Amino acid sequence: MEKTLLILKPDAFKRNLVGEIIKRLEMKGFKIVNMKFEFLSKEKAMRFYEVHKDKIFFNDLINFMISGPILSIEVEGENAIYIMRKLIGATKPEEREMGSIRGDLAIGLTEDLVHASDSKENYEYERKIIFED
Repeated sequence: MEKTLLILKPDAFKRNLVGEIIKRLEMKGFKIVNMKFEFLSKEKAMRFYEVHKDKIFFNDLINFMISGPILSIEVEGENAIYIMRKLIGATKPEEREMGSIRGDLAIGLTEDLVHASDSKENYEYERKIIFED
């Protein structure tokens, strides 16, 4: 079994889609093993998204992520990282497939409802920031 991290972003709360997203995780067969509800500090958000620090959208992303609550969910399942990435859909709006969380529910590039780890290394890095701080 493999573990991965999914974060429900502030727009999931603003649009009342938290239950729908969790339902899709459970319907896909993921086992929820850890959850954390919080308001990210600016410092924690900057550490989490450090990989994007030199990109033009970095400040907008940080401001968005600290604009409301997030829910971090650690899940377990077969090929969890790959399957979760397919379940959430592509980052770019024009590449999102219907049936994915982003394809069905997201309305923008930054406000795309969810974040999911894209590798085992990033899962470990992100998990430490979210759950061990």
